[in-house]
This record gives sequence, structure tokens and C-alpha cells, in this order.
Amino acid sequence: MANTNYDVIVIGGGPGGYVAAIRAAQLGLKAVVVEREHLGGICLNWGCIPTKALLRSAEVLHQIKDAKSYGLQVEGVSFDIKKIVRRSRQVSRRLTHGIGHLLGKNKVDVIEGVAKLGGKGKVSVTLNEADDGKKTTELTGKHIILATGARARELPGLEIDGKLLWSYKEAMVPEAMPKSLLVIGSGAIGVEFASFYNDLGAEVTVIEMVDRILPVEDEEISAQAAKSFAGAGIKIHTKTTVKSLKKGKDNLTAVIDIAGKQEELVVDRVIVAAGIVGNAEGLGLEGTKVKIEKTHIVTNEWGETGEPGVYAIGDVAGPPWLAHKASHEGVVCVEKIAGVEGVHPMDASSIPGCTYSRPQIASVGMTEAQAKVAGRKVKVGRFPFAGNGKAVALGEPDGLVKTIFDAGTGEFLGAHMIGAEVTELIQGYVIAKSLETTEAELMHTVFPHPTLSEMMHESVLDAYGRAIHF
Repeated sequence: MANTNYDVIVIGGGPGGYVAAIRAAQLGLKAVVVEREHLGGICLNWGCIPTKALLRSAEVLHQIKDAKSYGLQVEGVSFDIKKIVRRSRQVSRRLTHGIGHLLGKNKVDVIEGVAKLGGKGKVSVTLNEADDGKKTTELTGKHIILATGARARELPGLEIDGKLLWSYKEAMVPEAMPKSLLVIGSGAIGVEFASFYNDLGAEVTVIEMVDRILPVEDEEISAQAAKSFAGAGIKIHTKTTVKSLKKGKDNLTAVIDIAGKQEELVVDRVIVAAGIVGNAEGLGLEGTKVKIEKTHIVTNEWGETGEPGVYAIGDVAGPPWLAHKASHEGVVCVEKIAGVEGVHPMDASSIPGCTYSRPQIASVGMTEAQAKVAGRKVKVGRFPFAGNGKAVALGEPDGLVKTIFDAGTGEFLGAHMIGAEVTELIQGYVIAKSLETTEAELMHTVFPHPTLSEMMHESVLDAYGRAIHF
């Protein structure tokens, strides 16, 4: 490599890393991305994008099976799991190649290899391949951004073997369709896979150790999600843990403890979706002032670590573990480095969360319980999908839009939604929150008819006793 001196060295080419590098280049900084495997990181290759492709196939299948309710006659419906997986991988590869194009367009160098800190302002890279035969290269840079992401958490006694016990990776590329599944964990990842395999006809059981599924969501939304999933045929057990797991030739027998009562469950496969751990090992952090807590690198609001010139963004820097959070952190970090006027820290309370199951779940801001714990007196609005003309016309009358306001000031505190396309609708509330909107602005906004978005308006009106259509 002719030039190994950079303004910004980014270790990790996921949605945090590649965005940070592109923004650095836009600001006139010479940047390089070091990626050990695939540009786009987990999100594009094994997470956000390929799972949405899988879920889309399952959604289309569900709609076809329900064709009679739309006055349509469809016979002989079937699916090919290998072709569903193939489409998902094709979508992933297409977007991964696009990332390479974007980096090249912005004149960001890309090095394929494993990087680690090699002293102040230095990074040593063990190259995956090298035309000149060299196995390593040394980079120097004023600023080093760690964007190494995270991986699935493994539980004692439930170690992933890739055959009978799956992580999200194996769950995305099944060689054959399992007839039965046990999903351990009911966060977004667990719920999405439960929804996917259930829609394809598998017998799915979800277990969660706490007292409700989707525990980070508003309790009312969580309860409605549990009801919807149960109605779709998914078995849900809360306050439940796995006591033991015995592997057979092509199945597993799980002994699960349901609120103190033990039961045996025989399934073809088990998906472990019990959280993630940060990829903070092997980065050469020994001897630096970088601190690690609970597998994640500790940073301040600008992504700065305890070591001058070293930063961390995205999943390796802690929750929420979301691609859009990582991207925004990358922008904030680089703009702070470049001295951009007016840059301000990311507001974690304005980061939306989305779960792409059937039904979808989306939220931003405080839950009702969080607002009350914070000492807020609240006004809460609700509007059901059943009261919306577009939802009924779509054949999607099940769902709820919930909004929360400060009773004294009208400050918009949060929104929580379940139902068709709420992952697209939520951004309206995200913008409202970022603009520090009150109920007055939302009430005076004209929403188009007929759309699902009208429910967002009606929910706000309901919080103040002014709902028109319910």
C-alpha cells in the first residue's frame, strides 16, 4: 500500500463504520475502513436486511393463503425454503456490493483484514489477502474509530452447534424446513424468527424468562403482541427458563421450567436469541485507557473512550443495539472530530425501535410506565386499527396506536404502535419528537385520507378527549 497515513481509521465496515468513513471523507478527511469479513457488517449480511427479505416471503405466503377473504381464488399454494433463503442472500449481496461502491465513490480506502491497535495512533492489520505477499500492514492515523459490532450471546448449556442449536445466522439459512422450533428469548430477533417460521407452518414455541414478551416495549403493546402471536398459533411461555437440553439424532428434548413447573418439549431445532455481546476482544486495548463494561466499550456522548484519539460507536459501544443508532453515532463522532459547528450529541430518547414480525411493532420515547416512574403526570391517547378505513380496506383491522404526553406542558413523550406497516409510520412521531413538538402542533397537522397515518392523528386527539372516529 502506497499511503498508510490517515486522518481517520475505522475498524469495522458495518452501518456505523462505513457511514462514519463516508462522512469523514465528505468533510475532507482522509479515511480508511478495515473490515475482516464483509462490508455492511451483521446488518446487511446476517441481520436487518436478509431477515426482512425472509419475512417478506412469509408475509406474501400468508396473504396468498388468506386470498379468499379478498375475493380471490388461489389453489396449490406451496413454498421452497431453499429458494426463499436464496432470495434473501441475493438481496444481501446486492446491498453489500453497493456499500463498496459508495466507499469508492467517496474515495474511502478499504482494507480487508483483522485490525488491532499497535500503539498511539497506530493500527496493525493482518491482511486477508495481499498481492505483494505481505501478511500485515501498519497504518497511522490521528483518530481511530472502533466499530466492531457485536455477536449473539451464548448461554451455558446452550452453546450453538449450527445443526440443532441455532443462532440468528443458522436460522437465516436453514437447509430444510423444521417442523417444530423452540425460540429462547422474545426480543425483536426472537419474535421475528418465531413469526417467520410460524407463517411457514412450523410449530413454534417462544419462552421468555421475564413476565412478558418484548420486555422493552410498552406493556400494553406487549400484551397485544402476545395475544396476536397466540392467535396465529405461536405458543408463548413467560417466566420460563431451560433447565436442560438433550440432543437426539435430529431433534432436541428441552426441559423447561414454567413458573416452577417443569415440562418436556421435543423440537426439531432451537433458536437462541438471548441478547448480544460486544466484539471488544482482540483489538489491542490492553495497556490503553479504554474501559470495557459488560463486554461493551465505555464512551462519552461523542463516542470518545478514555484513550485520547480512540473512539467507539455502534453495538460495541452498548445499547440500543440498532443499525440506525450506529450510523448516527458515526456521523456525530466524525463531525465532532472535524469540528463541525453546531454538532450535538445523539438523543437516545428519540431513537425508534422496530420489530418486523406479523404484526409489526414500533416505538419511540418513553413508555407509559417509564413516564410515570420519571414523575410525569401523563395524558395517554389510543386509537385502534379497527377504527381506520384504510386498515379495514387492507384487511388489517388488528392493531393499536398509543401516544403519551406530559399533562402539564403537552410535551410529546412517546409513541407505541402495533399493526400493519407501523415500522414505516413511526418515523412521523420520531420527527415530531426531534422537533420537540407538543400536542398542539400534532393536532393542527393535516393527515391525508384514507391512510394508516390518520390513526397517528386520532391517537393524539384521543389523549385530549377529542378523537373523532372512535
